[in-house]
Amino acid sequence: MKNINKVVLAYSGGLDTSVILKWLIETYQCEVITFSADLGQEEELDGLDEKARKTGASKAYIDDLREEFVKNFVFPAFRANAIYEGQYLLGTSIARPLIAKRQMEIAKIEGADAVSHGATGKGNDQVRFELSYLAIDPGIKIIAPWREWDLNSRTALMAFAKKHGIPVPQTPSKPYSTDRNLLHISYEGGVLEDPWKEATEDMYTMSVPPEKAPDKPEIIEIAFREGNPVAIDGKTMSPAVLLKELNTLGGRNGIGRIDLVENRYVGMKSRGVYETPGGTVLRLAHLAMESITLDREVAHLRDSLIPRYAEMIYNGYWFSPEMELLQNMVDMTQKHVTGVVRMKLYKGNCYVLGRKSEKSLYDEAFATFEGDKVYSQKDAEGFIRLNSLRLRIRKLAEK
Repeated sequence: MKNINKVVLAYSGGLDTSVILKWLIETYQCEVITFSADLGQEEELDGLDEKARKTGASKAYIDDLREEFVKNFVFPAFRANAIYEGQYLLGTSIARPLIAKRQMEIAKIEGADAVSHGATGKGNDQVRFELSYLAIDPGIKIIAPWREWDLNSRTALMAFAKKHGIPVPQTPSKPYSTDRNLLHISYEGGVLEDPWKEATEDMYTMSVPPEKAPDKPEIIEIAFREGNPVAIDGKTMSPAVLLKELNTLGGRNGIGRIDLVENRYVGMKSRGVYETPGGTVLRLAHLAMESITLDREVAHLRDSLIPRYAEMIYNGYWFSPEMELLQNMVDMTQKHVTGVVRMKLYKGNCYVLGRKSEKSLYDEAFATFEGDKVYSQKDAEGFIRLNSLRLRIRKLAEK
């Protein structure tokens, strides 16, 4: 590993990767190229090119991957209704394979020997990045500074940054580690390391507190085509633009905040606070769209596999044969998930008001409580007796 000439570093400009950039140059005496993915971080990308070069990077890539992120990573996961441990909509997890994919493309373009990342030896991201790297190029060299250096705390990193004149956003009084993209923003560290302590209001970025949301409900309509959202209130939008608009709508109505303790892949529990306003609205709308367009047995079979699907994303197996198999199955279920869902957004909650589809399997003639000519209620007697047969035999055998 000492024979490293050129490294491509996944660079956010935050505390960890700012220090890593300088540390790589000092430790390996190598050229470092930074790569920053624009996934919708907003102002976090401002001045990143200049900052990377001032810290020693020979070149700085900042690539706009927003449309690819939403179209090819977020939407496939939402077609599956993927959710980890009942709450987490996988905002950080789903971004890592795309970052790794583009990082490896740059490494090939630049003829780099190695790639590097800022994930700690305690976290999930080291696994997600490195499984993706190795799935793309089994021979790539990987430098994970958190597993090598003696800077074993964020306090030590801030001291290193100060010594080398590297500006970083964290301070000892507000040492949150954040990750933001178009799907969500996450917060870890600092006061959040005590699972009993409440997150402070000044931490939140994408949403207002529900009690300060407007007193008047906001009604919207989301149109779907084959499982993907394509329009809001009749206005067709690209994937990234649509998700950003849903973030605005959900955020101003106080929707999408969660505080959870999750089980990391490496074995420990970790507390995180997440804001996912648009994703929270979108998932509920997609479920509503499926409710009238998806066959019962197809839905139940698909749903039985979704915990595994979500785990694969969370654990870093996006580029795996099992994920490819499951995604193909999920996408087959979505061929008729087309129509419109009407939603009400109000003070931290979103509600389904209605749904309609030309592909609807809901038939009022069968479902009505009024008189009908298509359903014989007498048939239910035989249905129940046949389905109760094993129960009756079991009880009879006990006598």
